[in-house]
Amino acid sequence: MAYRSSYDTPFRSSVTPWVAKLLIANTAIFIVVLLLNQTSAKGIVDEYLVLDRDHLLTRPWTPVTYAFTHAAVFHYLFNMVGLFFLGPPLEDRWGGRAFLRFYLVAALGGAVFTLFIPGGVLGASAAVNGLLLAWALIWPDAQIYLFGVIPVKVKWLALGLVVLSLINSAGSGAGDGVAHLAHLGGFVAAFLYLKSPWAPSEWGEVPARPSARKKKENALAAWVGKKRSGPQPVASTPITPHPSAPAHRAERELLDDVDRILDKISAQGLGSLTDDERKRLDEVSRRYRTN
Repeated sequence: MAYRSSYDTPFRSSVTPWVAKLLIANTAIFIVVLLLNQTSAKGIVDEYLVLDRDHLLTRPWTPVTYAFTHAAVFHYLFNMVGLFFLGPPLEDRWGGRAFLRFYLVAALGGAVFTLFIPGGVLGASAAVNGLLLAWALIWPDAQIYLFGVIPVKVKWLALGLVVLSLINSAGSGAGDGVAHLAHLGGFVAAFLYLKSPWAPSEWGEVPARPSARKKKENALAAWVGKKRSGPQPVASTPITPHPSAPAHRAERELLDDVDRILDKISAQGLGSLTDDERKRLDEVSRRYRTN
């Protein structure tokens, strides 16, 4: 699949840190599984990594390890392609820790739904479906080109996959070897988490709390890197008004307004800003970046 870049779709060609770590972890485990399947130790995968409701109490780590384990090449490639394209914009928006929490919540949602499925379950599909659901809520009109050819909006793709998971888990696809309920669990967990008080902040996390002044500097730096127009690097040094700025009335009023907005960010987070406040910060950040 490929993605069309637009103002509302912060597409990026580079991999973010936690997406890279997840890709490496899945790839390393996949290679180990392939090697073990060629030896007499083949059963060790089913015994220690795969999630099976009948052995959940004796293998309590499997609700996590199942989401990093793939037994088929196509299954592995499909999930990693989804993680590669869907993950970085979300990590850019939320920050690494918030992104990782969300990914694991979606994976655990799939694990919960597997309690209704007999036998073992493995794969990152539930977590990747959670990423797709997040895209459908944040960038619903972003276009994905399936197989590089067929254009479809994210919101319709997510809705279609939810409906298919519901239909197949109800019986028509129950015997096809695909854990449709686990896929559905990823969607449901992602949706509930994003609508909960624990959801990632809309505009990411504001770093730091050393002092009131430092809070304001960090808040403005965070805003510069997380504007609506897409991810931009956060300044490595605090962005503050130049001391020799003109002291006329309009300038003082502008700086007083910015001071109030930064206090609000420090207390309530970036997600609490109104559209007018975001526009004012955009104006100020552009001015002082130029200076």
